[in-house]
Amino acid sequence: MTALAAQRLDATKLAKRLRRQVGQAIADYNMIEDGDRVMVCLSGGKDSYTLLDVLRQLQAKAPVCFELVAVHLDQKQPGYDATILPNYLRSIEQPFEILEQDTYSVVQRVIPEGKTMCSLCSRLRRGALYAHAERAGFSKIALGHHRDDIVETLFLNMFHHSKLKAMPPKLLSDNGKHVLIRPLAYCKETDIAEYASLREFPIMPCNLCGSQETLQRKAIKAMLHEWERKYPGRSESAFRAMTSIAPSQLADRDLFDFAALGARTPARPSQTAWLLGEGAEDKA
Repeated sequence: MTALAAQRLDATKLAKRLRRQVGQAIADYNMIEDGDRVMVCLSGGKDSYTLLDVLRQLQAKAPVCFELVAVHLDQKQPGYDATILPNYLRSIEQPFEILEQDTYSVVQRVIPEGKTMCSLCSRLRRGALYAHAERAGFSKIALGHHRDDIVETLFLNMFHHSKLKAMPPKLLSDNGKHVLIRPLAYCKETDIAEYASLREFPIMPCNLCGSQETLQRKAIKAMLHEWERKYPGRSESAFRAMTSIAPSQLADRDLFDFAALGARTPARPSQTAWLLGEGAEDKA
Protein backbone atom coordinates (compact mmCIF):
# COMPACT_ATOMS: atom_id res chain seq x y z
CA MET A 1 0.00 0.00 0.00
CA THR A 2 1.34 3.41 -0.96
CA ALA A 3 1.70 6.22 1.55
CA LEU A 4 -1.13 8.12 -0.14
CA ALA A 5 -3.43 5.11 0.00
CA ALA A 6 -2.62 4.65 3.68
CA GLN A 7 -3.43 8.29 4.37
CA ARG A 8 -6.77 7.96 2.59
CA LEU A 9 -7.58 4.82 4.57
CA ASP A 10 -6.77 6.58 7.84
CA ALA A 11 -8.93 9.55 6.83
CA THR A 12 -11.83 7.22 6.01
CA LYS A 13 -11.47 5.47 9.36
CA LEU A 14 -11.39 8.81 11.17
CA ALA A 15 -14.55 10.02 9.44
CA LYS A 16 -16.35 6.76 10.25
CA ARG A 17 -15.24 6.95 13.88
CA LEU A 18 -16.55 10.48 14.29
CA ARG A 19 -19.86 9.60 12.63
CA ARG A 20 -20.22 6.55 14.85
CA GLN A 21 -19.43 8.50 18.02
CA VAL A 22 -21.78 11.35 17.16
CA GLY A 23 -24.53 8.93 16.18
CA GLN A 24 -24.07 7.02 19.43
CA ALA A 25 -24.22 10.17 21.53
CA ILE A 26 -27.39 11.29 19.75
CA ALA A 27 -28.99 7.89 20.36
CA ASP A 28 -27.83 7.57 23.99
CA TYR A 29 -29.25 10.94 25.00
CA ASN A 30 -32.15 11.17 22.53
CA MET A 31 -30.69 14.43 21.25
CA ILE A 32 -32.54 14.66 17.93
CA GLU A 33 -36.08 13.51 17.19
CA ASP A 34 -38.31 13.39 14.15
CA GLY A 35 -39.36 16.89 13.10
CA ASP A 36 -36.68 18.74 15.08
CA ARG A 37 -35.37 22.08 13.84
CA VAL A 38 -31.76 22.13 15.00
CA MET A 39 -29.82 25.37 15.28
CA VAL A 40 -26.15 24.50 14.82
CA CYS A 41 -24.06 27.21 16.46
CA LEU A 42 -21.19 27.84 14.05
CA SER A 43 -18.32 29.87 15.48
CA GLY A 44 -15.91 29.30 12.61
CA GLY A 45 -13.62 27.08 14.68
CA LYS A 46 -12.64 23.46 14.08
CA ASP A 47 -15.18 22.05 16.54
CA SER A 48 -18.31 23.70 15.16
CA TYR A 49 -17.28 23.04 11.55
CA THR A 50 -16.82 19.35 12.37
CA LEU A 51 -20.14 19.31 14.23
CA LEU A 52 -22.02 20.70 11.24
CA ASP A 53 -20.22 18.45 8.77
CA VAL A 54 -20.91 15.22 10.68
CA LEU A 55 -24.53 16.16 11.41
CA ARG A 56 -25.07 16.77 7.69
CA GLN A 57 -23.71 13.30 6.92
CA LEU A 58 -25.97 11.71 9.52
CA GLN A 59 -28.96 13.75 8.36
CA ALA A 60 -28.71 12.11 4.93
CA LYS A 61 -29.03 8.61 6.42
CA ALA A 62 -30.86 9.13 9.72
CA PRO A 63 -34.03 7.14 10.46
CA VAL A 64 -35.77 10.41 11.39
CA CYS A 65 -36.30 13.64 9.47
CA PHE A 66 -34.83 16.82 10.95
CA GLU A 67 -33.74 20.24 9.77
CA LEU A 68 -30.29 21.77 10.24
CA VAL A 69 -29.66 25.51 10.13
CA ALA A 70 -26.19 26.90 10.75
CA VAL A 71 -26.31 30.09 12.81
CA HIS A 72 -23.31 32.37 13.28
CA LEU A 73 -23.01 35.50 15.41
CA ASP A 74 -20.96 38.34 13.96
CA GLN A 75 -19.70 40.08 17.12
CA LYS A 76 -18.02 42.94 15.22
CA GLN A 77 -14.51 42.05 16.22
CA PRO A 78 -11.61 43.87 14.52
CA GLY A 79 -10.30 42.07 11.47
CA TYR A 80 -13.42 39.93 11.12
CA ASP A 81 -13.98 38.77 7.53
CA ALA A 82 -17.74 38.63 6.99
CA THR A 83 -17.41 36.76 3.68
CA ILE A 84 -15.72 33.54 4.87
CA LEU A 85 -18.66 31.73 6.43
CA PRO A 86 -21.36 32.73 3.93
CA ASN A 87 -19.13 31.71 1.01
CA TYR A 88 -18.38 28.33 2.59
CA LEU A 89 -21.98 27.60 3.58
CA ARG A 90 -23.31 28.55 0.16
CA SER A 91 -20.70 26.31 -1.47
CA ILE A 92 -22.06 23.28 0.41
CA GLU A 93 -25.69 24.42 0.01
CA GLN A 94 -26.21 24.62 3.75
CA PRO A 95 -29.09 26.81 5.05
CA PHE A 96 -27.67 29.45 7.38
CA GLU A 97 -28.32 32.70 9.19
CA ILE A 98 -25.81 35.36 10.22
CA LEU A 99 -26.72 37.40 13.29
CA GLU A 100 -25.08 40.73 14.04
CA GLN A 101 -24.52 42.13 17.53
CA ASP A 102 -21.68 44.38 18.61
CA THR A 103 -20.69 42.47 21.73
CA TYR A 104 -17.07 43.42 21.12
CA SER A 105 -17.63 47.07 22.07
CA VAL A 106 -19.56 46.04 25.18
CA VAL A 107 -16.77 43.73 26.35
CA GLN A 108 -14.12 46.33 25.62
CA ARG A 109 -16.04 48.93 27.61
CA VAL A 110 -16.88 46.76 30.63
CA ILE A 111 -13.78 44.58 31.12
CA PRO A 112 -10.66 46.36 32.47
CA GLU A 113 -7.58 46.20 30.29
CA GLY A 114 -5.56 43.06 30.90
CA LYS A 115 -8.48 41.08 32.32
CA THR A 116 -9.92 37.99 30.63
CA MET A 117 -12.92 38.76 28.44
CA CYS A 118 -14.13 35.17 27.94
CA SER A 119 -16.85 35.05 30.58
CA LEU A 120 -18.71 38.21 29.57
CA CYS A 121 -18.26 37.55 25.87
CA SER A 122 -19.68 34.05 26.33
CA ARG A 123 -22.73 35.32 28.24
CA LEU A 124 -23.50 37.95 25.61
CA ARG A 125 -23.08 35.47 22.78
CA ARG A 126 -25.26 32.91 24.54
CA GLY A 127 -27.98 35.49 25.17
CA ALA A 128 -28.06 36.51 21.51
CA LEU A 129 -28.21 32.92 20.29
CA TYR A 130 -30.91 31.92 22.78
CA ALA A 131 -33.05 34.91 21.82
CA HIS A 132 -32.74 34.03 18.15
CA ALA A 133 -33.56 30.36 18.79
CA GLU A 134 -36.76 31.41 20.53
CA ARG A 135 -37.76 33.85 17.78
CA ALA A 136 -37.05 31.35 15.00
CA GLY A 137 -38.72 28.40 16.71
CA PHE A 138 -35.75 26.03 16.91
CA SER A 139 -36.41 22.94 19.03
CA LYS A 140 -32.73 22.13 19.71
CA ILE A 141 -29.49 24.13 19.94
CA ALA A 142 -26.40 22.14 18.94
CA LEU A 143 -23.06 23.19 20.45
CA GLY A 144 -19.57 22.07 19.45
CA HIS A 145 -18.18 21.03 22.84
CA HIS A 146 -16.29 17.74 22.69
CA ARG A 147 -15.16 15.13 25.21
CA ASP A 148 -12.03 17.03 26.22
CA ASP A 149 -14.02 20.22 26.86
CA ILE A 150 -16.30 18.23 29.15
CA VAL A 151 -13.46 16.59 31.09
CA GLU A 152 -11.58 19.89 31.43
CA THR A 153 -14.72 21.54 32.81
CA LEU A 154 -15.13 18.71 35.33
CA PHE A 155 -11.67 19.27 36.79
CA LEU A 156 -11.97 23.04 36.53
CA ASN A 157 -15.10 22.93 38.69
CA MET A 158 -13.56 20.44 41.11
CA PHE A 159 -10.35 22.38 41.65
CA HIS A 160 -11.67 25.95 41.57
CA HIS A 161 -15.34 25.76 42.54
CA SER A 162 -15.54 22.64 44.75
CA LYS A 163 -18.30 21.16 42.59
CA LEU A 164 -18.70 17.88 40.73
CA LYS A 165 -20.21 19.29 37.53
CA ALA A 166 -19.21 19.56 33.91
CA MET A 167 -21.01 19.99 30.57
CA PRO A 168 -23.82 17.45 30.13
CA PRO A 169 -24.39 16.05 26.63
CA LYS A 170 -27.97 17.34 26.83
CA LEU A 171 -29.22 20.25 28.93
CA LEU A 172 -32.34 22.30 29.52
CA SER A 173 -31.43 25.99 29.72
CA ASP A 174 -31.93 27.86 32.99
CA ASN A 175 -35.06 29.57 31.69
CA GLY A 176 -36.50 26.23 30.62
CA LYS A 177 -37.02 27.37 27.02
CA HIS A 178 -34.14 25.71 25.19
CA VAL A 179 -32.75 22.18 24.87
CA LEU A 180 -28.99 22.27 24.31
CA ILE A 181 -27.25 19.26 22.80
CA ARG A 182 -23.56 18.39 22.46
CA PRO A 183 -23.33 15.70 19.75
CA LEU A 184 -19.50 15.73 19.89
CA ALA A 185 -19.55 14.60 23.54
CA TYR A 186 -17.87 11.27 22.73
CA CYS A 187 -15.27 12.74 20.33
CA LYS A 188 -11.62 13.49 21.14
CA GLU A 189 -10.24 16.93 20.36
CA THR A 190 -7.24 15.45 18.53
CA ASP A 191 -9.57 13.55 16.19
CA ILE A 192 -11.58 16.70 15.54
CA ALA A 193 -8.45 18.74 14.84
CA GLU A 194 -7.19 16.13 12.39
CA TYR A 195 -10.56 15.88 10.69
CA ALA A 196 -10.86 19.67 10.34
CA SER A 197 -7.40 19.77 8.77
CA LEU A 198 -8.22 16.99 6.32
CA ARG A 199 -11.50 18.67 5.34
CA GLU A 200 -9.71 22.02 4.98
CA PHE A 201 -12.41 24.00 6.75
CA PRO A 202 -11.92 27.80 6.48
CA ILE A 203 -11.06 28.29 10.16
CA MET A 204 -11.80 31.73 11.59
CA PRO A 205 -9.58 32.35 14.64
CA CYS A 206 -11.12 34.33 17.49
CA ASN A 207 -9.16 37.51 18.19
CA LEU A 208 -10.97 38.16 21.46
CA CYS A 209 -12.04 35.30 23.73
CA GLY A 210 -10.22 32.60 21.79
CA SER A 211 -6.90 34.34 22.34
CA GLN A 212 -7.50 34.87 26.06
CA GLU A 213 -8.25 31.36 27.31
CA THR A 214 -8.27 31.47 31.10
CA LEU A 215 -5.08 30.48 32.91
CA GLN A 216 -7.04 27.97 35.00
CA ARG A 217 -8.38 26.13 31.96
CA LYS A 218 -4.94 26.21 30.33
CA ALA A 219 -3.48 24.60 33.44
CA ILE A 220 -6.16 21.90 33.45
CA LYS A 221 -5.60 21.26 29.74
CA ALA A 222 -1.85 20.93 30.30
CA MET A 223 -2.44 18.56 33.24
CA LEU A 224 -4.73 16.32 31.19
CA HIS A 225 -2.32 16.38 28.24
CA GLU A 226 0.52 15.23 30.50
CA TRP A 227 -1.66 12.52 32.03
CA GLU A 228 -2.64 11.31 28.56
CA ARG A 229 1.00 11.24 27.50
CA LYS A 230 2.01 9.13 30.49
CA TYR A 231 -1.16 7.10 30.82
CA PRO A 232 -3.03 6.87 27.49
CA GLY A 233 -6.78 6.58 27.95
CA ARG A 234 -6.98 8.48 31.24
CA SER A 235 -9.15 11.26 29.80
CA GLU A 236 -11.53 8.66 28.40
CA SER A 237 -11.71 7.02 31.83
CA ALA A 238 -12.50 10.38 33.45
CA PHE A 239 -15.31 10.96 30.97
CA ARG A 240 -16.73 7.47 31.49
CA ALA A 241 -16.71 8.08 35.24
CA MET A 242 -19.26 10.84 34.68
CA THR A 243 -21.59 8.29 33.06
CA SER A 244 -21.37 5.86 35.98
CA ILE A 245 -22.04 7.76 39.20
CA ALA A 246 -22.73 6.03 42.54
CA PRO A 247 -24.38 8.65 44.82
CA SER A 248 -24.08 6.42 47.90
CA GLN A 249 -20.30 6.36 47.42
CA LEU A 250 -19.93 10.14 47.47
CA ALA A 251 -21.00 12.66 50.12
CA ASP A 252 -23.85 14.74 48.73
CA ARG A 253 -26.70 14.57 51.26
CA ASP A 254 -29.14 15.91 48.67
CA LEU A 255 -28.46 12.97 46.35
CA PHE A 256 -28.39 10.24 48.99
CA ASP A 257 -30.10 10.02 52.39
CA PHE A 258 -27.08 9.24 54.56
CA ALA A 259 -28.90 10.33 57.73
CA ALA A 260 -31.50 7.60 57.35
CA LEU A 261 -28.98 4.90 56.42
CA GLY A 262 -29.08 2.26 59.17
CA ALA A 263 -30.76 4.66 61.59
CA ARG A 264 -32.85 3.12 64.38
CA THR A 265 -34.77 6.38 64.96
CA PRO A 266 -35.97 9.01 62.48
CA ALA A 267 -33.23 11.44 61.52
CA ARG A 268 -33.48 14.83 63.20
CA PRO A 269 -33.80 17.94 60.98
CA SER A 270 -30.45 19.23 62.20
CA GLN A 271 -27.39 17.60 63.68
CA THR A 272 -25.86 20.91 64.78
CA ALA A 273 -26.04 19.86 68.45
CA TRP A 274 -23.55 17.08 67.81
CA LEU A 275 -21.07 19.50 66.30
CA LEU A 276 -21.37 21.95 69.18
CA GLY A 277 -21.45 19.35 71.93
CA GLU A 278 -24.89 20.54 73.04
CA GLY A 279 -27.37 18.31 74.83
CA ALA A 280 -24.70 16.46 76.82
CA GLU A 281 -25.97 17.81 80.16
CA ASP A 282 -29.57 16.85 79.30
CA LYS A 283 -28.48 13.28 78.54
CA ALA A 284 -26.54 13.11 81.82
